[in-house]
Amino acid sequence: MSGNGTTAGDDPLQTAVWRLRSRACWADAAALLPSDTPAAALQRAVLLVERCLYTERGWQEAEDALRTAEALAHTDEERGAAACERGQLAYAATLHGVRDRADEARAALGRAAALIPPGGAGRALLDFRRGLLAENLARSPQAARAAYRRAHTAAAARADQLLLSSTWRHLAGLALRDGELAEARHGFTESLRIREELGYLVGTAPALASLADTESEPEASRLREEAGRLFRLLGGVPTWLARYLSPPAAGAATA
Repeated sequence: MSGNGTTAGDDPLQTAVWRLRSRACWADAAALLPSDTPAAALQRAVLLVERCLYTERGWQEAEDALRTAEALAHTDEERGAAACERGQLAYAATLHGVRDRADEARAALGRAAALIPPGGAGRALLDFRRGLLAENLARSPQAARAAYRRAHTAAAARADQLLLSSTWRHLAGLALRDGELAEARHGFTESLRIREELGYLVGTAPALASLADTESEPEASRLREEAGRLFRLLGGVPTWLARYLSPPAAGAATA
């Protein structure tokens, strides 16, 4: 995930794309974009890959969009960004048990690292995704923490608020695993605050559920109930959140 949730110069097209994306309407957002320029093709791929991660469907559409973006990429920056999305799609497929593509994910992110220079525009997102692989596929929290911290610093420097909300969230998750409750609560609170300010509705329910894990009752139940309300409002998205919510919310996810 990357993007600030705002658009330079209030571009009407990008504003519309953001509003649809933030409400879990990735296919509708992608349909607004042309596919004949490197930037637009890459943005379509970003949207459809993100849909796979949140909904566990649309894999072929994401693959098609990604191949188009790869074919149109001409500069190292464009090739690196496309490779980063290739790695994310392979990671999502592995994470959700569609197919083990862990080696492909590592190779793609390795290519991206060779193409995107340190300090480049896409480096923060790349570091974040390398952290995801380290945490969830390699089971190496120490390596994940180092990658998340690099991404966090770069995202803050570039004012990439959406990515910053994700680095806060994942650093907090590692802190919670280590029993650092205050640190975890702070990180989850910051993640939630940013997502609410951006209007990133599809990412708000997971942020609420994560924060609930650091709170005592009755606040924990209140946060989970709010997360469940948003989860049902979006039609059971993200799908993986169902198992963390109350039985009524989980039932809505399977309906």
